[in-house]
Amino acid sequence: MTGLFPRPRAVVAPGAVHVPEWLTVERQRELVAVCREWARGPVPLRHTALPGGGVMSVRTVCVGWHWQPYRYARTADDVNGARVAAFPDWLAELGREAVAAAYGEEGPAAYAPDAALVNFYDGSAHMGMHQDKEERSGAPVVSLSIGDSCVFRFGNPERRGKPYTDVELASGDLFVFGGPSRYAFHGVPRVRPGTAGPATGLSRGRLNITLRETGLGGDGRQRRSREFPNSRR
Repeated sequence: MTGLFPRPRAVVAPGAVHVPEWLTVERQRELVAVCREWARGPVPLRHTALPGGGVMSVRTVCVGWHWQPYRYARTADDVNGARVAAFPDWLAELGREAVAAAYGEEGPAAYAPDAALVNFYDGSAHMGMHQDKEERSGAPVVSLSIGDSCVFRFGNPERRGKPYTDVELASGDLFVFGGPSRYAFHGVPRVRPGTAGPATGLSRGRLNITLRETGLGGDGRQRRSREFPNSRR
């Protein structure tokens, strides 16, 4: 529990569900460790350059498929040309557990994420309102938060502005959006520095892992495993 009182599960919009404290501290620690491995390469953590000349304030590393505005590829042609790390089956299983936690029996029966965008926010980083719409699949997006809390602004599918709802996402929180909210605009106007718990292995900043089902096919998966890599060491 991150505060004095437990935070309840909330349906923020149709198909958009916030599940506080879903990740245990142990799982958060394992995810931080494996994200650090991904950040070292084969494609390193970087600030993404936008087509208009701007540079995103968050730093990103991709797994399974490389996201480059505004398309997916197996190789990071805008960074170093290397093929991105393969998407592990244990991460797909974690995504299915997340969808089940959010939707229960009403969720999709065969959620099969094959791409992860790992974003690191320092104290000044933010994310403007945007839609996740490069995927050919309309399957839900799974978002996992570790480290500093943030204000997550969840809007509507029609426009970047109001109506929207500001949600406090803390370390260990799960947010899933699909169905009528799959293409809702969303962003992170600010991070709350100094709110990270050192037990997760991330003493500062916010780590956000978003899982997507691209619908692009391909074989970029590792051997099936129910364990986190660090649990076997």
